[in-house]
Amino acid sequence: MVDLDALIDALPKAELHLHLEGSLEPEQLMEFAARNGVDIPFRTLDEVRAAYSFSNLQDFLDIYYQGMSVLQTEADFHDLTDAYLQRVAADNVRHVEVFFDPQGHTERGLPFETPIKGILKALDAAEEKYGITYRLIMCFLRHLSEDEAFETWKQAEPWLDRIHGIGLDSSEMGHPPSKFARIYEAARERGLKLVAHAGEEGPPAYVWEAVDGLKVDRIDHGNRSLEDEALVTRIRDAGLTLTVCPLSNLSLCVVDDLKDHPMKRMLELGLKATVNSDDPAYFGGYVNQNFRETARAVGLTREDVITLAKNSFTGSFLSPDQQREHLAEIDRIAASH
Repeated sequence: MVDLDALIDALPKAELHLHLEGSLEPEQLMEFAARNGVDIPFRTLDEVRAAYSFSNLQDFLDIYYQGMSVLQTEADFHDLTDAYLQRVAADNVRHVEVFFDPQGHTERGLPFETPIKGILKALDAAEEKYGITYRLIMCFLRHLSEDEAFETWKQAEPWLDRIHGIGLDSSEMGHPPSKFARIYEAARERGLKLVAHAGEEGPPAYVWEAVDGLKVDRIDHGNRSLEDEALVTRIRDAGLTLTVCPLSNLSLCVVDDLKDHPMKRMLELGLKATVNSDDPAYFGGYVNQNFRETARAVGLTREDVITLAKNSFTGSFLSPDQQREHLAEIDRIAASH
C-alpha cells in the first residue's frame, strides 16, 4: 500500500500560482493592523476568521482587498513574504513563482517601491534561508482599465530587471483577456514571461483569448478549458501548463465538491496540470494540503502525484538545466517511496 501522504511530503515541488497578498493569515492581519495603527472592523481573531469565510469570488475579493489595507510598510511586505516562504519550505517547496498586485497598493497611496522592495528582500534571502529559488510576477487587476495597467507598467520600469513576468487577476467575468492585449505586447517586447488567469469563472472563450490573443506562456486555473475539446487539444499540443488550485476552486464554488474536481481528468487528457494554493490563508491550505485533499477526493495514484510534482518544475520558468536537477531528485525520492 502506497502512503501517498508520505510521498507528497517527501517530493520536492514548485508552486506556480500564489498571490502573496493571499497568504495574509488572520494573525498577521491583526498584527500588522496593530503595528501600523490601521482601523479594521474586527476586534478578535475569531471575527477575522469568520470574515475569511465566503461563497464566491467577489465576496472573497472584498475581504482580500480589505486585508491589504494593513500592509503599509516595506517591513510588512518583507514579513508577509518571509512567513509564506517559511510555511512552504516545510512543504518541501523548492521553487516559487509568486504574484503580487501593485495596483492594490498604489491605489491606496503607497509608492510602487514599498511593496516590491519588501517582497524582493525576502525572496532574495530565500535560497540561503530556506533553499527556495523564485521568480516574481507582477499582476494587473483586470477590473481596472488597460490604461491604468500602463500607468503601473510605467511605475514598474525601474524594477523590470527584477520582475520576471506579468499576470492578470481579480474579477474575471466581464473582463476578457483581450482587454489587455497592448500591455501584454509591451511586456513580450521587454522579454517578460506572460501568464493570465483564465477559465476559472470565465468561459472557454477567455482561455482561447489568453492563448491565441495574449500568447501566454502559461494558463492560471484553466478549469473550464475542459468544456471545449478543441481547446483541450490546443493547450495539450502547445504544451501549456495549467496552474490549478483545488482548494481555491472548492472555496469559490468553481466545484461544489472536491470529488468533482477536474484534476484527474486533466491528467487523463494529457494536460500539464500542477497543484497550487492560490490564496492559502483564505482557502484553507498550502501546497501539500492541496495535494493531500485532492488525492483523496479524486483518487490520484502514486504516478499522478509524481507527474504533478514533475509538472510543477517543467511548467516553471527555471532553465532546462535547473529543471533537470529537480526532476532527478524527484526520481530519487520516488524510488524510495
